[in-house]
Amino acid sequence: MKFSKYILFLSLLGLASACSLTKNLQEGEYVVYESDIEGVEKASEEEIAGLIQQEPNFRIPVFNFSPGVTIYRFGKSFFDSVAVSEKRVEIEKELKQIEQQLDSIPGDRKLQKKSDKLNTKIENLKEKEEYGNGFMRTGNPVTVLDSSLLESTNRNISAYLQNNGFFDSRSSFEVETKGKKAYVTYSIVENTPYRVDSVYTRTDNEDIQIILNQNKSKSNLAKGKIYAQNDIIAERNQVEELLKNNGFYMFSKSYLEYNVYQDTAKKNVQIEQIIRKPTFAEQHEIYTIENINFRINPPSDGFSDGRVSGQYDGINFNFYRDRYSEKILASRILFDKNDRYSRNKVIESQRQLSNLDLFRFVNISFDTLGTSLTANIFTQPAQKYQLTNQLGLSVTEQLPGPFFSTSLRNRNFFRAGEILEFNFRAGLEGVASATNQGVYQSQELGVSASIIYPRFLIPFVPNTLKKYGKYNPNTRTQIGYNYTNRPEYTRKGLNGLLAYTWATTNQRQQFTINLADINYIRTPNITDDFLDVLQNLANQGNNLIWSFLPSFVSSVSGQSVINFNRYGDWKRRPSSLLRLFVESGGTSLNLFNVPSNNNENLQFANFQWLKFQADFRRYYPVDQKQTFAYRLNFGIAQPYGVSAGILPYEKYFFAGGGTSIRAWQARRLGPGSSVPTIGDGGRYDYNFEQPSEMIIESMLEYRRKLYGYFDMALFIDVGNSWMIGVDASRPGADFRFDRFYKEFAVGSGIGLRMDFDFLIIRLDLATKAIDPSQPEGERWVLDNINFRRPFGLRGQTVLNFGIGYPF
Repeated sequence: MKFSKYILFLSLLGLASACSLTKNLQEGEYVVYESDIEGVEKASEEEIAGLIQQEPNFRIPVFNFSPGVTIYRFGKSFFDSVAVSEKRVEIEKELKQIEQQLDSIPGDRKLQKKSDKLNTKIENLKEKEEYGNGFMRTGNPVTVLDSSLLESTNRNISAYLQNNGFFDSRSSFEVETKGKKAYVTYSIVENTPYRVDSVYTRTDNEDIQIILNQNKSKSNLAKGKIYAQNDIIAERNQVEELLKNNGFYMFSKSYLEYNVYQDTAKKNVQIEQIIRKPTFAEQHEIYTIENINFRINPPSDGFSDGRVSGQYDGINFNFYRDRYSEKILASRILFDKNDRYSRNKVIESQRQLSNLDLFRFVNISFDTLGTSLTANIFTQPAQKYQLTNQLGLSVTEQLPGPFFSTSLRNRNFFRAGEILEFNFRAGLEGVASATNQGVYQSQELGVSASIIYPRFLIPFVPNTLKKYGKYNPNTRTQIGYNYTNRPEYTRKGLNGLLAYTWATTNQRQQFTINLADINYIRTPNITDDFLDVLQNLANQGNNLIWSFLPSFVSSVSGQSVINFNRYGDWKRRPSSLLRLFVESGGTSLNLFNVPSNNNENLQFANFQWLKFQADFRRYYPVDQKQTFAYRLNFGIAQPYGVSAGILPYEKYFFAGGGTSIRAWQARRLGPGSSVPTIGDGGRYDYNFEQPSEMIIESMLEYRRKLYGYFDMALFIDVGNSWMIGVDASRPGADFRFDRFYKEFAVGSGIGLRMDFDFLIIRLDLATKAIDPSQPEGERWVLDNINFRRPFGLRGQTVLNFGIGYPF
């Protein structure tokens, strides 16, 4: 064992030496090993660091070794730039010949296809010439010290300080060399920053002055704030937006001028905002909308003779055929005749009309006559029928399974903007067997038909269309069939849905109400082994077997998704998302005399339950390369009435898996401190899914960009699930305030992500650190990891493969 340790150490030492950053440097060359900034107190060190043009290569601590440089050097070792250039010239000659043939045979499909293919090859070769092969583009070259770039960085830092109120600041840099390594230090003396003392607007237009005064509290130029050039840029954009939304159609930010006056004694500035007069008039005028024309152009000139004209709600409609509802279209136009021009309303109207999914494009332009505007809305119908096919992989239980889905859309089905949609999906998924049969492929099949109405279908409530049109309302009616075939059982379900969806105009909040979600579920085939499992549970007081009886499951539910600052856009700004879900199941059964599930000789199950779930996610970028993200998830479901303590199986909570507590296999964690049934594979060979009625979980991730497409993550997951009442078959499964905090499972690990913009491939290696199923005092299991067992006991470390971020 000692000998193998020495061999491992020497091997790592040899690898680090071979991949050293300082390898093969010429005389007088130095690698930028460290780059520090000193003296920053009030300015943004993150923004100043972003100005540094020569950043040190990412390297593994302790060793003088950079994975990115190693990959780059590997690619460079067999990269022949001359051969690439010669190949590009050769293909360009071939392309020229093809183009000459196309001149004599225009429109030839084979020649055109070959031409497109050769053009793509040439573009790829040009990129290869400039940036190298795939390995070189994935990695990065050694950062060799360049004095001109240091000078340029110092000038940029000085300019940044001047533009951010530090008018008396100084900056410099110093380079210290040790061997072939260069240590660069940028020194900054900030001195006292200048603050905004006052802001004065100079204009002779009273309307503009009134609007600016009414919105003074929203100004970016606040008194007492440190002066920043970016605040003036933001204020210029904001004033333009404000005036354009209040009738000033011809106004632009080019009419705004800012003068900054410094008081060197008081260390403050006075900012003068000047609104210059237009060159084409005496003053900036307010424009109003006099006419609105809506025109749907024919798909081709062959339909130009079938035009129909009409008017509704002050809008002049012109269709190539009488196929569209003026009421629906008018409800999505958020400006009216005699309104002041508002750019936001125009943009939102364009978006709302596009959301109907009826048109290929929506263009809105304006004709002017004096201070009057004529709005012209031009559209063209989208395809009547659209067929979409999708083939891909879904990932469950760390195994990818193929799926195929197809959908057929019939637009404007009833000539009032409705969409008839048929969906079909078939797939295989990797799921752990409940009867100790390992991991197998589960077959799933789903088919549905739905009609989407671009309005609220609410009986006896008139005038909802115009009133709520700006919220993009939709009503979905759907009927579907689902089929699941697992080795333990075969499950079939027929479902119907009536749902309402809408969103706020800024897209910050989205709402869904499932007014009727009705399901008839049957499990016609259950294997003898699985039936024995269910009956054994029933003998211990757990009547999970009722969930597999024929049942009629109905519910009413509502969901709200609140998106703060565009969560999911992954830009350089903090953002959050909150999802709230409430559900009442079997509510209508209160009106009927329905037998309880605990009756003898039960053949048909009924369920009543209440359910609530809150899911909060937060994304916080530290700088361009580092990000923190966390998630808090809480859910509770309570059966009542005829359910006799049992939920429909699909309504239970399950903990563990690639988007939950990752150190446990999917749906295998908990509940509480109960001890799961263990298979032949050891302590962590859990045979059964663990349904529960409450879940609390939290996940924290530190994400960092490495090089090229590769990112890393360090994470810790904390959580568990519980039953609300005592479960005799699972002692310790119930939630109790005096011990639940001792029953949190903890898993931690490291992740590798390949971010290709259009696709994110995720690998997470997670290890159990605290296992609540162990006796108190023995729940810390991380000490099972040692040199002989780097992954702990069998099953203690789990590899998760996923698509996209976990949250």
